[in-house]
Amino acid sequence: MSNVELHVELLQYPDNPEKLVAMAARLCYSASDIEGLRQGISRQDQSDFVNKLMAMGHLSPVEHAAFTFGVEGVSRSLLAQITRHRIASFSVKSQRYVTENFKYIIPPRIAELGPECIEAYREQMATIQNWYDYWLDKLSAHGEGAREDARFVLPNATETKLIVTMNTRELYHFFNVRCCNRAQWEIRALAREMLRLVRSVAPVLFSQAGPRCLTGQCPEKAMSCKRQVEVREEFAALK
Repeated sequence: MSNVELHVELLQYPDNPEKLVAMAARLCYSASDIEGLRQGISRQDQSDFVNKLMAMGHLSPVEHAAFTFGVEGVSRSLLAQITRHRIASFSVKSQRYVTENFKYIIPPRIAELGPECIEAYREQMATIQNWYDYWLDKLSAHGEGAREDARFVLPNATETKLIVTMNTRELYHFFNVRCCNRAQWEIRALAREMLRLVRSVAPVLFSQAGPRCLTGQCPEKAMSCKRQVEVREEFAALK
């Protein structure tokens, strides 16, 4: 049993997401067949066209480009937040079928209190592990039902692992909401790492992605972090 930190991998994505999006968009306005569209697009840089699509808000073509991430080192608390994003596919480590020698997340504000508080937190996690093991033993006659019920004593800090797939349009919404400084720290860190990864393979498609204040007024109004200039500089440098 130990604490863990965030780890994200980009598992799968289109070979050339910008060209896929450009092809889908041009199909709407072209008499050409699919092969003709493919050849025409392959001969030209589609960056300006994709930027124009995004600026116009013509977003249905970007739904064809989907990205799949492997995520580790996140809490069950984060899981409750990310699954609110409806247009996504999730596969999550099951506490019903996997016995937990559980790893856990240490919130930064607790870590900042220093070694004594970190040690107290770790001791509390060890106590919870003992509770979990106690109920596994007491319920052992029920087979997998033991894990099913013993998990009820596990905390929100318990680490989980997931694979998540979102298309580009949903990713834009996810980044709008979760890259914002007003988002909870853990899902904000996840969102920023996911954005860094997709920008590395589709820089044009995600050039404008991030919190809403990158391209307009902060929607948080009185609750704004009031750091718009700093945020814009930070996301311009995100690579």
